[in-house]
Amino acid sequence: MSPRKRRRLWFVAALLAASAGGTALVLSALKDNVVYFYSPSDLAAKSVEPGVALRIGGLVAQGSVTRGPGAEVHFVVTDGRKQIPVTYTGVLPDLFREGQGVVAAGALDSGGVFAASEILAKHDERYMPPEVVDALKRAGRWKEHGS
Repeated sequence: MSPRKRRRLWFVAALLAASAGGTALVLSALKDNVVYFYSPSDLAAKSVEPGVALRIGGLVAQGSVTRGPGAEVHFVVTDGRKQIPVTYTGVLPDLFREGQGVVAAGALDSGGVFAASEILAKHDERYMPPEVVDALKRAGRWKEHGS
């Protein structure tokens, strides 16, 4: 093999190695920032470690909203099959109420309670995030508006 071909081969090999390293770094950085969405049934079916950032969505169960000291709120998110208790401290969106769709961002604690750091607001009273609609359809609990 001529010296020129050998240099080209080393250049291509170095380029491929640098590309692979860069791709690995990008994927590693993204892994820490990905937040997964789960319905209560999905969450019950998977073993999610406490403290892992995720979002849950479903309906706020009827009769489940209770207020604690200060701005603390406790409620239950359900998809019709399973229920997940949620705690949140902060101001709730104006359209938050029982029977309505909700998406909460946070993490499970060691006792299986979802500690929400954010309750995502809906655009209007009929809007439901697509992930929640899909989860409710899978659970057989989705009703189209006007039905």
